[in-house]
Amino acid sequence: MDNILKDKESTSISVIIPTYNRKRYLRRALKSVFSQTLEPMEVIVIDDGSTDHTRQMLKRYFPDVLYFHQSNQGVSTARNTGIKMAKGKWIAFLDSDDRWKLQKLEKQMTALQNSSDIKICHTNEIWIRNGEFVNQKKKHRKFGGYIYQKCLPLCRISPSAVIIHRSIFEDIGLFDESLPACEDYDLWLRMCSKYPVLYLEQKLIYKYGGHADQLSQTFWGMDRFRIQALEKIIEQETLTPEQKQVTLKTLLKKLRIYTNGAKKRNKTEETAILKGKIRHYQTLLEI
Repeated sequence: MDNILKDKESTSISVIIPTYNRKRYLRRALKSVFSQTLEPMEVIVIDDGSTDHTRQMLKRYFPDVLYFHQSNQGVSTARNTGIKMAKGKWIAFLDSDDRWKLQKLEKQMTALQNSSDIKICHTNEIWIRNGEFVNQKKKHRKFGGYIYQKCLPLCRISPSAVIIHRSIFEDIGLFDESLPACEDYDLWLRMCSKYPVLYLEQKLIYKYGGHADQLSQTFWGMDRFRIQALEKIIEQETLTPEQKQVTLKTLLKKLRIYTNGAKKRNKTEETAILKGKIRHYQTLLEI
């Protein structure tokens, strides 16, 4: 850690935690932040309209937290608010129901200093669902390097596991606030289409699942939001020809699966629209 401490400005970290009615979990998350062996420059909690006395808990137990309350607008807006407030060179996200191991920030910043050309780092994670440890499936395996193609089927990066240099956001933009879910999937696609990623195999975060208020529990058919993200990145025309080909193939696969689901639910109008999209993107793939 000595090398890091010699250059505090270039390694300054802003931790951003969006929260909504998760006072009990938030306290656990913040304890893990303030216990880090590498102290962040600032800790920002964006309260997305909580009604569970989150503000009072923070004032009592975590007076050093920078607190901002906004009306309920969703996690993308909350994270974007935090990014705009942040003063650090590096941005680290932590979901309010997750927590970090003690050396999470130190290990990531040490690795990044040893790979000075890389501006994004994520780590492996421990999954806990409904109080039980869960093994990750093969499809959830994480990678480093140029991982755009591996990010197409599903999220390969967890927000709680990542540190990103703020210049990345200045280049590719912030979270898409129009997406009610899979907003991180959309960001990772835009990010990984241009930048390599550093991956630490060490499991440095505890990722908790099974809550009734998780987005994956709230919204059905999560692939519909991934379809939107894929359509958007194709339309932006920022991909290389090879990236565009594999993106179109993934989009068509997801569209066909989603269309079959709409057909089974007797969504006649939606099915017709989806079939039109399939024809359109199939034509693009063949060009």
